[in-house]
Amino acid sequence: MNTENPATGSQLDRVLVLELVRVTEAAAVAASKLIGRGDEKAADAAAVEAMRKAFDQLYIDGTVVIGEGERDEAPMLYIGEKVGGAPGKGPRIDIALDPLEGTTITAKAGPNALAVLAAAEEGCLLNAPDTYMDKLAVGPGYPEGIIDLARSPSDNVRAVAEAKGVEPGDIIVCVLDRPRHADLIAELRSLGCGVVLIGDGDVAGVIATTDPETTIDMYMGQGGAPEGVLAAAALRCVGGQFNGRLVFRNEDEKARARKWGIEDLDRIYKLEDLARGDCIFAATGVTSGSLLDGVKRLRGGTMTTESVVMRASSGTVRWIRGEHRLG
Repeated sequence: MNTENPATGSQLDRVLVLELVRVTEAAAVAASKLIGRGDEKAADAAAVEAMRKAFDQLYIDGTVVIGEGERDEAPMLYIGEKVGGAPGKGPRIDIALDPLEGTTITAKAGPNALAVLAAAEEGCLLNAPDTYMDKLAVGPGYPEGIIDLARSPSDNVRAVAEAKGVEPGDIIVCVLDRPRHADLIAELRSLGCGVVLIGDGDVAGVIATTDPETTIDMYMGQGGAPEGVLAAAALRCVGGQFNGRLVFRNEDEKARARKWGIEDLDRIYKLEDLARGDCIFAATGVTSGSLLDGVKRLRGGTMTTESVVMRASSGTVRWIRGEHRLG
């Protein structure tokens, strides 16, 4: 274990930018052994254990604020769990994570499975409960407030189209392919919009709005609240706008939200409500997709990984290709 403090500056020293990639790489490599094996739980457990061990090599006093659950039970990296190799000594950092974003994708060998995490100084990430969230996102380059969850999907499309100088039918929207989105999809198509349906992986879907090569203009729909915080952290680093509103299915979920200090259950969260200050976002591809190539296992025991790591304070985005030799 590395117990020598490398940090010489702020809580999020630039040394951590690359160190955190090692954490997502470890999770992705572990999960890749289960690609196409049809076992979601085994793939998730492998990623969780590898990520936990990798965190223990870092000189941080980390706290999981977005994790795999809300109770202390293996193999989950649960909300409130302490991670890092320097408890009480290292910089205090809040961490949002999803060791395997796309468990079903991995089990079925589909695209866009990722190992993902975000780190910020203590108190700068929303403690989002494990509920659903209505999400609305757009990439950089638009006037502030161009999107608003209080407006209809059609009105949001028209606003973005006007700002872009195109017709609403020229806008392309990414949506999770779920029965609950049938009305949303019908409304978008009635405008003539192109709708890119994805099976899972809405963190990658939100980030796709920032990359002109994807041609995706907007992200809309309902997905996990923890993934919403992760996506917001990424947008804080590269630009864009995000709205999120928690969706509660029962009183138990409302009680869990209040447990984490959320009193206004109808609040529309903006980007900096979810991820404030300096933050780091890191992701490694498990399976290949629109954002990253997946883990490739080559002859002789060599593996390659592709990762992206971003930092809000500098606006830096690094694309990292790793080559790993067993032993």
